[in-house]
Amino acid sequence: IHTLSTHKHMNFKYFCHFHFVTKMQQHQRRTQHQKKAKSALQAYPNGLQVGGGINETNAQEWLSYGASHVIVTSYVFHHGQIDMERLTNLVNLIGKDKLVLDLSCRRKPNDTNPTKPYYVVTDRWQTYTNVEVNEETLQQLSSYCDEFLVHGVENEGKRCGILEDLVILLGKYSPIPVTYAGGVQGMNDLEMVKTLGDGKVDLTIGSALDCFGGDMSYDEVVAWHKKENSG
Repeated sequence: IHTLSTHKHMNFKYFCHFHFVTKMQQHQRRTQHQKKAKSALQAYPNGLQVGGGINETNAQEWLSYGASHVIVTSYVFHHGQIDMERLTNLVNLIGKDKLVLDLSCRRKPNDTNPTKPYYVVTDRWQTYTNVEVNEETLQQLSSYCDEFLVHGVENEGKRCGILEDLVILLGKYSPIPVTYAGGVQGMNDLEMVKTLGDGKVDLTIGSALDCFGGDMSYDEVVAWHKKENSG
């Protein structure tokens, strides 16, 4: 579920309904989940993003079902690098304003030094690319998409706290809207992302929410978001 920063590029209605896509993104490989995804998109047209197996052959189709954006990783990042031909073709097909690039990343094994770079990973986050998540990459790819989605893979699903240095990096260098995901465990993380990201980084919450079996109150998160955007 998206908890939004002080950005005005998304509204509260979008926030309330975004939880559908978190359940749908990873399941498009199966027909039954494709049907559920289509149903969700039809229920809230232009309010949800969809990802999982998106490529040139189906991106326009998912947009026609009502997705506001398609989320892409492996199709663009394959064989360990950015395929600029694929990326350019996709943008020419649907427009950069309909594309979210997933830059989910992790450090190389045994790289515990906090100065070591994060690398984009694909294939269920098991395959490293040669693409570092840094100022250069964010600047370059911002010309081809509307938003970035960045999972801090090492903390994803663990409710162990956010990757603070990654949030700082995204807030400092991303020239377009960016959403961080991974490790949220309490309301204090919302404030921390707001501060560390300089109010420029949105936040995704999943397993920590009470509606997904966690301890965080969905209602409290919604109230926090409304308060932050009331001005």
